[in-house]
Amino acid sequence: MMLSAIRLAVLALWAGQFAEAFVSPTSSSSSVTTTNTRSAAVRLALSTTPPSSSSRKTYEYTVIDADAATDEWELDCYSRPVVQNGKKLWEILVTDSAGSFRFRQELPSNQVNSKTVRQVVDDLMEVADTKPNIIRFFRGAMFNMLNIALSELAVTTRPSRCALALATWLEERHRDVYPKMEGYNRNMVGTSAPSFLDVRTPVKLPDALRGEKYAFVALPLSEFMPGGGVTTDSIGKGRLCSIPADVPGDAFVQGVVILSARAKALASWLAGTEVVALTADLRKRILIMETDIDTEYLLAKLDDQQRTEAAALEEGKDNLKGLHFVCVQEDDDSDPEGFWLLRELPTNI
Repeated sequence: MMLSAIRLAVLALWAGQFAEAFVSPTSSSSSVTTTNTRSAAVRLALSTTPPSSSSRKTYEYTVIDADAATDEWELDCYSRPVVQNGKKLWEILVTDSAGSFRFRQELPSNQVNSKTVRQVVDDLMEVADTKPNIIRFFRGAMFNMLNIALSELAVTTRPSRCALALATWLEERHRDVYPKMEGYNRNMVGTSAPSFLDVRTPVKLPDALRGEKYAFVALPLSEFMPGGGVTTDSIGKGRLCSIPADVPGDAFVQGVVILSARAKALASWLAGTEVVALTADLRKRILIMETDIDTEYLLAKLDDQQRTEAAALEEGKDNLKGLHFVCVQEDDDSDPEGFWLLRELPTNI
C-alpha cells in the first residue's frame, strides 16, 4: 500500500541519493435564493435593482453537490479582462474546497471596497447550509481589502494559494466565459506567477525543524485514486488536493521525502502552515517550499546529481498540471508523520 510504496521508492528508486539538507542555524437588502440538487447544477441570476439602474448587481448561485459541502471557503475579488461601458468588470467569486457550490456577483467599480465584500459574504453565509469556518484568498494585491472585509465575520481568514477549487473555476472562466463576453481584452489577462523582477529571498527553516536528508521519489498516480493506498486515514498530518482532470492514469507523481529525527515536530509545524508547493530553482540550485501567499522556505542546496533529479520533479509537475507531493518521516523504514499532495496554483487567472 502507500506506506510500503514510499519506502520502496526511497530505498530502490533513489538508494544512495540522499543529501544533507542545507538549513542554517454589498447592500443589506441583497438576497440570494438557492436550489439544491445532487445530479445537476441549477443556476439562478438575481438582481436587487431594475436592469436600467446604473447600480445593477448580478448574482449567480449554483449548488452542485450539497452533500460534498465543506466549511472551508475560497474567495476571489478581482477585475476581469473585460471592459463594459468603459469600466473594468469586477467580480466576487466564492466556492468551497470541494467545489460543491459556486457563487458569483458582479460589482460596480465604485463599490469595490471592504464594506461591500463583507456584506456580500455575510449575506451568502446567512443562506448557506454549511457555514464557513475558514475562508481563503490567494491574491496578494487584494490582501488589505479582503483582510479587513473578513475580519469582522465569524470566520478564520487564511491568505493562501491553497485555493484550487477556486483556481479551477477561474481557469474555466478564462477559457470558456470571458473570451465570449463583449469587451474582452486578452491583453488584460494577468498572471499569478512570479515575474522576472521577483527578488524574494527564501527564509531558512528554524533549526529545530530542519530535515537532515531528503530524497526525490515518485509514486504511481493510482495510489492517490479511489482504492489506492494514499488516503486521509493513512497520511498522518497533511492534506490531499484533488486530482486534476485529464491526467494519464498510468502516470507517476513526483515528490520529495524529507527524512528527519524531528519528523513529528516538522510535520506538526507544516500542518500549521498553508503548504502550497515545492519548487526547484535550477538556476540557483536550491529547493524551495512555498507557503501562504508568498512565503518561501529554503529546504536544500542542490549538487549536480540533485539538480538533475530536481529537473525531473519540475518536468513531472508540468506533465501533471502541477501535481506533486512532499512526505515527512523519520527514516526510510518509518511511516510518514505527514504527507501533502500538492498542486501549484495555475498562472493566468
